[in-house]
Amino acid sequence: KSVTIQAGASVAQAPADEAAQPLRLRGGSFTLIVLQLIDFRAPTAFRDLLDKIGQAPDFFKYAPVVLDLDGLADMRPFNFAELSRRFRQHKLIPVGVQNGTEAQNQAAINAGLSVLPRGRAAALAAEKPAAQGPAAAAKAEGGPAKLVTEPVRSGRQIYQHDGDLIAMATVSAGAEILADGHIHVYGRLLGRALAGVSGDTNARIFCRSFDAELVSIAGHWRVREDIDERLIGRPVQIYLDGERLVIETLAEPQSSTISLRGAAGA
Repeated sequence: KSVTIQAGASVAQAPADEAAQPLRLRGGSFTLIVLQLIDFRAPTAFRDLLDKIGQAPDFFKYAPVVLDLDGLADMRPFNFAELSRRFRQHKLIPVGVQNGTEAQNQAAINAGLSVLPRGRAAALAAEKPAAQGPAAAAKAEGGPAKLVTEPVRSGRQIYQHDGDLIAMATVSAGAEILADGHIHVYGRLLGRALAGVSGDTNARIFCRSFDAELVSIAGHWRVREDIDERLIGRPVQIYLDGERLVIETLAEPQSSTISLRGAAGA
């Protein structure tokens, strides 16, 4: 095919590697449920799991799950494909394993699962937080804060590493905000808020209008179905008292009216 170029005209041709590509790889950050397999062969294991799922069926429906194999190094080999099938029957989707032996990891790979590294300390609520000395406390208090002024739309995730997150507008249902420190929401909280995600049990969530799908402090979480209806729409703070997640109402803001009188003209 011939191309005619008129005098004075310039033609720019995009490099071949900038042409449209059929695939594109990009990074992503997601919150996954970690299920520790303490004794999954126990007769009551799946019955207990169903009871837990029944407390918040919409939250667990088709949720991606990581199987934690910590403490199962001496257990005889088991069939990951069959185990995954059992979970899918209950609308849980296993996507990977962590803390397995080399043999367990290979068996998981053969069954179509990925092998993930150990997650943040907050992933397992039973772990005791490390003692915090003055240096650690200074780091927690001195971390930068992220200010989000626009609404957080459904499907969006915002994470503030090593600091607080401040949302000035609504966090929509289906949106997720996370912080290693505190979370402040001055609009309506309708989505998910996870504070202290790296294990800080002193982290708190402050919210002006509370109607969250899920809230979590250092891995201790509660879903909408488990929240007292009297708290909905109220200003609250959320914190840990030992192993117990507390949702406590705050004083309602008082509206005030200021009248300005104009000065009388001469």
